[in-house]
Amino acid sequence: MNILLNNFSTNFNTSPFQSIKNEDYKPAILKLIEDTKLEIEAIVNNTETPTFENTIEALEFSGQQLDRVTSIFFNLNSAETNDDLQKIAQDISPILTEFGNDITLNEALFKKVKHVYDNKDRFNLNTEQSTLLDKKYKSFSRNGANLSEDKKQQLRAIDKQLASLKLKFGENILAETNAFEMLITNEADLSGLPEGAIEAAKQLAESKNKDGWLITLDYPSYIPFMTYADNRALRKKLAIAFGAKGFKNDKLDNQQHVLDIARLRFERANLLGYTTHAHFVLEERMAQTPEKVNSFLQDLLVKAKPAALREFAQLEQFAKELDNIDQLEKWDSAYYSEKLKQKLFNLDDEQLKPYFKLENVIDGAFQVANKLFGLQFKKIDTIDKYHEDVMTYEVLDENNELVSIFYADFFPRAGKRNGAWMTSYKPQFIKDGINQRPHISNVCNFTKPTKSKPSLLTFNEVTTLFHEFGHGLHGMLANTTYPSLSGTSVFWDFVELPSQVLENWCYEKEALELFAKHYETGEIIPMDLVQKIKESATFQEGMQTLRQLSFGLLDMSWHGVNPSDITNVKQHENKTFENTNLYPDVKENCMSTAFAHIFQGGYSSGYYSYKWAEVLDADAFDYFKEKGIFNKDVATKFKDNVLSKGGTDNPMVLYKRFRGQEPKPEALLKRAGLIK
Repeated sequence: MNILLNNFSTNFNTSPFQSIKNEDYKPAILKLIEDTKLEIEAIVNNTETPTFENTIEALEFSGQQLDRVTSIFFNLNSAETNDDLQKIAQDISPILTEFGNDITLNEALFKKVKHVYDNKDRFNLNTEQSTLLDKKYKSFSRNGANLSEDKKQQLRAIDKQLASLKLKFGENILAETNAFEMLITNEADLSGLPEGAIEAAKQLAESKNKDGWLITLDYPSYIPFMTYADNRALRKKLAIAFGAKGFKNDKLDNQQHVLDIARLRFERANLLGYTTHAHFVLEERMAQTPEKVNSFLQDLLVKAKPAALREFAQLEQFAKELDNIDQLEKWDSAYYSEKLKQKLFNLDDEQLKPYFKLENVIDGAFQVANKLFGLQFKKIDTIDKYHEDVMTYEVLDENNELVSIFYADFFPRAGKRNGAWMTSYKPQFIKDGINQRPHISNVCNFTKPTKSKPSLLTFNEVTTLFHEFGHGLHGMLANTTYPSLSGTSVFWDFVELPSQVLENWCYEKEALELFAKHYETGEIIPMDLVQKIKESATFQEGMQTLRQLSFGLLDMSWHGVNPSDITNVKQHENKTFENTNLYPDVKENCMSTAFAHIFQGGYSSGYYSYKWAEVLDADAFDYFKEKGIFNKDVATKFKDNVLSKGGTDNPMVLYKRFRGQEPKPEALLKRAGLIK
């Protein structure tokens, strides 16, 4: 009997990791797709008049076991994978995509959904039900369900072309990155590089049977060289190679791909009834319109630019005094910024690490959650783990009622991808009067303990742990009826609020005193170190903000207009960057031809959202600081109006219920040191 086919009879209904065999996944998923198809057919074949219950709710709760099994599978494929799982992923991904398309293009099903949508005023729906109906309807309409047959075919043709172009765009960047190598044979040219970077370059050269030290365009090689290498000519060579990806008028050139992708996205949006691609995307974001995004970016630009110009002048002066540099170029940026930072703050990560023993930091995050939301974390060993390093917790509220199961997986290993993320093995929802509690996981890659030392975190890793734990709390404290509106199922530009806001506690004396203790002496972190952390956090914030804004403006310049008149990628880009440039232009370089976030990934018309969420988090934390960072009333408002509500209402409505007003960018600008 395949264990994945039934509801799990385990403690807390947790995933039975130890009993699942790799060969169970594919047959279980195929069988569960067939089961879900039967559920969909039952909705379609129901002869009663379509209602919210027999159509929208029935659709929402269809395929629950399929969702459960695929979430286990894809989570493990990220956190504990192997060759077998990767092969299964390649097999089942297209099958699941096709199944998803079968649902959204099912005309009989859409007809029923549309009937409920068109008659929604008759059903006396509450806010959450209205939101669900809107979301279900849009999942069809935004994928072409309302189009005539010939236009549906047009849409499919555009989608096919776009998929192929995006793939080619990414392949070209990868090929360009892999093709460039800078072999250093003179040891003097390594001057300034840290030991670790030199060792890595040597190892890379050896792996390719070369004598010397090999530098590439991969970040772990590129960033240290640009930051520390004293040889300016080599920094220039590397920077120009990095910026010229997809911009050499050769077989790997991306200029035409950029023009074609922008044009096809515009045509697709028009076909679906939207003015531009940005209008289409932003309909499902807090920002809502391109006008709002552009005015948001321009407003921040006006406020950040004076600080950026001051910081740039300071950097120019520093480089002139230090090395008699008359004109700062892009390849000087990281190098002189790092030298200036060390001079100004005299702060080294190695000084801080002894105060951030992993176990203490985890305990600190738990204590912060307890003081704010009354949560208790009880370590348990009565449920399955997918790896021995994983720690498992029962999360309880003040009445000892179960809130969530929490998995914490903090160390790197061969089967785990890089980075840090939050995910869920089981969503929260209410069905048949039972509030099903969620199973949430935080996954990170921190240094493992050694024989002589425990796992000690850099300050950056401390904020990463709190960031992911913020997402975790958003999942754990979810309290909604429908799984697709629960926890982190919110608009893209709202999801980072709970994670980014929690990072703020890492900078506060009151919070640090709970957990930042020297692992040998138990001494609490000296406050002069905390002060240095705070001061260095805003170093060159004006220049950083300007850089982020330039990327957001470039994104909107491709997607918030009719791009048909744009014929020269570089000219278009230079015009867009006129207001944000600090360094002279490099004629061999172009940003758009390698801007994978927007031309290959999912960030088209969405690059602004990094800054958007920062405004929310700074404004929200301002409220906490005003009333006290552990103020119970403010914390309860945040829990009741943001964390527990998921995507049940418009995020701005939820935010205003918590804050009593719309967010003001002043809090971010103040925190960033851009205004007094």
